[in-house]
Amino acid sequence: MKEIVLASKSPRRAELLAQMGYDFDTVDSHIDESTITAPTPAELVKKLAEAKAFAALGICGDGHIIIAADTVVEVCGNILGKPRDEADARRMLSELSGSRHAVHTGLCVLNGKNIAYSGTSTAHVTFRKIGEKELDLYIASGEPLDKAGAVGVQERGAVFVERVDGDFYAVVGLPVCTLSVVLVGLGKYPNYG
Repeated sequence: MKEIVLASKSPRRAELLAQMGYDFDTVDSHIDESTITAPTPAELVKKLAEAKAFAALGICGDGHIIIAADTVVEVCGNILGKPRDEADARRMLSELSGSRHAVHTGLCVLNGKNIAYSGTSTAHVTFRKIGEKELDLYIASGEPLDKAGAVGVQERGAVFVERVDGDFYAVVGLPVCTLSVVLVGLGKYPNYG
């Protein structure tokens, strides 16, 4: 197994880490997210990222740098995770339509058995009003079904975004600037070639 391990089954996170110039392996840490609680959504994603990282440590061993992340959308104090089905995606997108909401991404980086970084990046996203026909077409595309808050702002869902205040990549699911600082601090430089 490579030195850097991404504890995620998200193709978007893997794509971003590859774009950063890192060579890595991925593992699915298979944690039961329902057992982890926290007083706020921002704290919850941090704890989930830590749980994923330590679960991956159990799979890989301690000779690795393990990166884990978790993302939720927060609207009026309520967490929107991934939708269960199309009806749930419709409900979520209707809540987001015409609103400003927070997106929290927790990031944990382990260096061996030690936490090199654990924190949360938050961005605020403003959506325009989404018409019913657009909503139908977007849901039918299947894109919302595996995304927190039922929208992929880096994909087709970009057309709904009026504004992002904060780290765009935290909205996508991996705060790349923060991660880059952590990895370089550990002496792991990207391959730009």
